[in-house]
Amino acid sequence: MKRWAIVLLAPLLMGQAKPELVPDVSQRDIEIAYSFTGAELLLFGAILYPNGRVPGPEERPADIVVVVKGPTEAIKVREKEKVAGIWVNAQTMRYRSAPSFYAIASSRPVRTILDDRTRAIFELGLDSLQLSPASGAAPEVQERFDRGLVDLRVRSGLFYEAPGAVEITDGVLYRARLAIPARVPVGRFTAETFLIRDGRVLAAAVRPIDIRKSGFERFVATSAQRYSLAYGIIAVALSVLFGWGAGAIWRRM
Repeated sequence: MKRWAIVLLAPLLMGQAKPELVPDVSQRDIEIAYSFTGAELLLFGAILYPNGRVPGPEERPADIVVVVKGPTEAIKVREKEKVAGIWVNAQTMRYRSAPSFYAIASSRPVRTILDDRTRAIFELGLDSLQLSPASGAAPEVQERFDRGLVDLRVRSGLFYEAPGAVEITDGVLYRARLAIPARVPVGRFTAETFLIRDGRVLAAAVRPIDIRKSGFERFVATSAQRYSLAYGIIAVALSVLFGWGAGAIWRRM
C-alpha cells in the first residue's frame, strides 16, 4: 500500500521540487495620449526555490528570459521589385496572425542557453517566431517573406531583442527594463517570464498588460469603432467644411 501511495504522489513531489516564479510589472495599464512619446516597462520578480535552497556557486546558475508580446493581427506583406527603373509591388504574402509587438530580454543571449527546438516551442527569439501564413508558398519563398516581415517590424521599433538586459541579484531577484515605443499598438499585451537552467525551461509565468488610448484619442478611436457610419459622415463633412473655409480665405487674400 505504501508503495502505491509513493507512486501516486511522485508527480506531486516532483512538482514541489521545481522552482517557481513570482513576476510582476511596473505598469499593468499604459494610457496613450496625444503627447505619448513611449514608456519604459520594468519587469521584476523573484525565484522561489524548493525549501529556500538557492543554487550554490559550484552549480550552474539559472537564466531568466522575459518576453512582452502584443496582440496578434492579420497582415499582408508586399515585396517590391524594380521594373524599368520603377519600384512596383510584386509578390504578396498574407499572414493570419502575427504579433503586433515583440520584445525579448534575457540574462544571456538566448541562443547560448537553449537549443533551436526549445526556442521554437516557446517562441524565444525573433528567428523562432511561429508566424501563420495564409497561403501555401514554397519554403524558400515563405522564409524570405518571414525575414522581410521581421525586418520591417525591427526597423519600426516594434520588434527587438535585448540580450543581457535581465539582471539577477543573489540568484533570486531579477529585473529588466524594456522600452515601449510611441508607435505601439493598443490592446491586451502579455509579459511572459521563463526560468531556464541546463538548457531546460523549469518554470514560466504570465502577467497581462493593457495599453489603450486616453483622452480625445480614445474618444475618436471608440467613435470610429462603435459608430462607423456616423464617424465617416462627420469626417467627410469636416473635410468639406475645412476645404471650403481654406478656399474662402485664399480668395479674400
